[in-house]
Amino acid sequence: MKNKIKIERAIADLTQAGLAEKVQVSRQTINAIESGKYVPSTVLALKIAQIFIKEVNDIFSLQEADWID
Repeated sequence: MKNKIKIERAIADLTQAGLAEKVQVSRQTINAIESGKYVPSTVLALKIAQIFIKEVNDIFSLQEADWID
């Protein structure tokens, strides 16, 4: 799953730690999501989208490998 969290953080002038605090996870979790090593839960994805006042689909998108045949 691709995401635009790093871009949105830069626009909002938020560090990974700052975003993590707002959505109540660790900085390492935000780092793992940004680097594509971890797919967030629906609730966490919604929280992140809410912080940036965006729709979930504006921040997260499926890659071809994520689709089920």
